[in-house]
Amino acid sequence: MFTALLDTSVLWPSLQRDFLLSMAAEGLYRPIWSQAILDELVRVEADKRVRRGAEPEQAGGAARRLIDQMGWAFDDSCVEGWEPLEGSYGLPDPDDEHLVAAAVVGGAGVIVSDNVKDLPAKLLPDGLTVVRAARFAADSVSVSPETAVRALGKISARYSSPQRTIGDLLDLLDSRYGMQQATAMIREAH
Repeated sequence: MFTALLDTSVLWPSLQRDFLLSMAAEGLYRPIWSQAILDELVRVEADKRVRRGAEPEQAGGAARRLIDQMGWAFDDSCVEGWEPLEGSYGLPDPDDEHLVAAAVVGGAGVIVSDNVKDLPAKLLPDGLTVVRAARFAADSVSVSPETAVRALGKISARYSSPQRTIGDLLDLLDSRYGMQQATAMIREAH
């Protein structure tokens, strides 16, 4: 199965994360990440919840529960042992070295990140590329649009207030995340 390292930048937006991980749960690819990515996700998710009015302690607890749920759903996704490679790629932002190191150790063919400028192709090991979430979604959906429809159906079923149909979710994926190519294929299959 194709393996993709998911950066915090693509896991932080809630619906985008849900869509990407729901496609993985349906078997379209295998997601991986590092503890460093999860730690950053806890921080940014908690900050997002505080900005939306949650108390800091409550926001932090909710963010940690999110990480726990990701770990339960994808129990083999957290890459370990990447630390010795960190710092060996010469990236413009040394704070992004862990992404490449974890991708290499985890056997990923792609890093899914919306921070592509700090991950230049010429500095990546052979066989590893970086793509934005919208491109990755389109590539994943193209493998099996019907599977992506099933993933969206499960997301839709989790929404109760407000209810969201598959069409509603597709509209949001278009307008918020620029996933027009992916959503066009899903609309055609749906």
